[in-house]
Amino acid sequence: MSKFYITTPIYYPNARPHVGSAYTTIACDAIARYKRMCGYDVAFLTGTDEHGEKLQRAADEAGVPVEQFVAEKRELFQALWQKLRIREYRFVHTSQNPAHVKSVQWMIRQANQAGYIYKKRYEGRYCIFDERYLSDSAEPVNCDICGRPAELISEENYFFKLSAFQERLLAHYKDHPEFVQPDFRMNEVKSFVQSGLRDISISRKRLKWGIPWPDDPEQVVYVWYDALTSYLTGIGFEGERRSADFEKYWPADLHMIGKDILRFHAVYWPAFLWAAGLPLPKTIFAHGWIYYEQDKMSKSKGNVVYPEPIIQAFEEFGAPGSDALRYYLLRDTPFGLDGSFSYEGLIQRYNSDLANDLGNLANRTVTMIRDYVHGSVPQPPGAAVSAKVPWLRESLKALLHEFRQQVDSYDVFRALGRVSAIVGDLNGYLNESKPWAIAASIGSSPYSAADSGVRQAGEEPRLASESRVGGDQLVNECLYVTADALRCIAVLDFAFIPEGSHRLWEQLGCEGNIEDQRLDDLKWGGLRSGTKVGKPEPIFPRLDKQKALARLRELAQEDRLDEERAKETRVESQPVEKPAVAPGAAPEAPAPKITLEDFAKVDLRAGTIRSAEPIPGATKLLKLQVDLGSEVRQVCAGLAGYYKPEELVGMKVVVVANLQPRKLRGVESNGMIVAASVEPTGRPVLVTFQQDVPNGTRLK
Repeated sequence: MSKFYITTPIYYPNARPHVGSAYTTIACDAIARYKRMCGYDVAFLTGTDEHGEKLQRAADEAGVPVEQFVAEKRELFQALWQKLRIREYRFVHTSQNPAHVKSVQWMIRQANQAGYIYKKRYEGRYCIFDERYLSDSAEPVNCDICGRPAELISEENYFFKLSAFQERLLAHYKDHPEFVQPDFRMNEVKSFVQSGLRDISISRKRLKWGIPWPDDPEQVVYVWYDALTSYLTGIGFEGERRSADFEKYWPADLHMIGKDILRFHAVYWPAFLWAAGLPLPKTIFAHGWIYYEQDKMSKSKGNVVYPEPIIQAFEEFGAPGSDALRYYLLRDTPFGLDGSFSYEGLIQRYNSDLANDLGNLANRTVTMIRDYVHGSVPQPPGAAVSAKVPWLRESLKALLHEFRQQVDSYDVFRALGRVSAIVGDLNGYLNESKPWAIAASIGSSPYSAADSGVRQAGEEPRLASESRVGGDQLVNECLYVTADALRCIAVLDFAFIPEGSHRLWEQLGCEGNIEDQRLDDLKWGGLRSGTKVGKPEPIFPRLDKQKALARLRELAQEDRLDEERAKETRVESQPVEKPAVAPGAAPEAPAPKITLEDFAKVDLRAGTIRSAEPIPGATKLLKLQVDLGSEVRQVCAGLAGYYKPEELVGMKVVVVANLQPRKLRGVESNGMIVAASVEPTGRPVLVTFQQDVPNGTRLK
């Protein structure tokens, strides 16, 4: 049996997964399901990349230990995959994973022994968000990937000789044009490499949240070296120790990623693997981004779309929510290009393709089989009665061939479009043939010529008499053709809309499990005559667009508010400062001793509060503007309920001026006001001065 190893990116769990994360994982799940139905032994890997400075900062901002922070976010990813019907996958995570530590350190040692690692001091600009050094100059620069300003960094690191692999990479791209897809992404990668590769830093000294550098505990491994190695760890790699699964599945057949991390996968990763003596993955496919109504999703803009409210809204209307989202994301955008999400577009695509076309075709077909032929799939005549049947047969044969070609080349957009076109042809065939009208004319049905729907209450279906064989043959042929075509469509669609396809398979009365069907065996005429169909319940009920749109937006808003409340609860549960000794209580144990150099790192400044105002929706936070002499800082402080805003204006306070900025309730805070927390209520008491001190004066 041939193997197929497919991976999603190893997601960075600094925030809750949104439709962009869902898009990649849905695509990988669909391809993995498809490959299994083609007879492949499939390994499907996803997971979370849990180290790095960005995560440490996110955990600090949330006020929780980083280990707890990443574990909570990891669970969010796994819970969402469950809701989206993601199945039969392996999950790898990089923190607290001894096997992964061994893998990464082995990779480093191999590269070092091969002469590709050296140590030097780095001074220049570094992008925290994309975890990459940008320039050797102190001059301000923005990251060319995310556009954010880079930070000035100076420290001694280990470097990887990426420059040594420039010609080898270009030769590989030439010899393996399938290595990066789509083609225009390959052109981007070649252009980047041809412009000249610089050696890259692969360790961090100032950061402790990471995998320890082998034989140098002062350094941790660069997060991308760490994250990319999880593609090996996830299938049983531990350096010298390698499982049977690893030997079977590596190299990966497909790394599916977003376009923003293409360089790391198509340039860095091959070099890391070559430095360790390991073979390269076969294909890296970089898809586009999902925008919200043509705008990039951003928490600050409030336009990030999460899958959970979408699934809930559709399910409230009796529709399969995961199918609706899966289908919309894969059917609405050519795979590899950017797409634009909109709630209106989601409902429109669901109603047109799934409810009106596929769902209606299935409902009409199963209903008429129950009404006209005792609920059993009829025996079609040996020779076609309708001239259109041979054309439909050829169209279906072409579909089965083209569908596989398109999915094998990861063109799922065209593959689903081809299925949708056949569904349209079948609906047209039904409408032209009018089996309900024929049945009514020969007395086998209560339907009128204009009726394609449900029996009148209390009326039983009647069969055509043997004297009307011609009409019977046409009805039987029409119902067999549409039912058998629907069987094929259910199998083709299963990888993409598994819930609805499973329900269609059951309504048609097909034998066996749909997920066990093999595409090699799928052909015209495979539906056994006499098969009993099920109850014709709507598989994809049509939605009232306005009601559905209103509910989607309502649930999305509720979801955002719940997330903000949870964040506020976490923030406000943190004390403003270490509590003072409560009356009658034993003194708190002293903090560990520090050196004078440690204390000198804390920049305490005198400042005057120039304004104070509540933050909308926050019960304890106030937004302060503090004059530090050379600048006015915005600081959020948990003082509401203890100080009125007007009482604070003009007060001289002590500010920790060199804290990393963070957002509280969506408002950026650049510092911390020093206060005592008095028990038993934890009431904050601000530290101030008895004598006048100029703003900006440093406390020593």
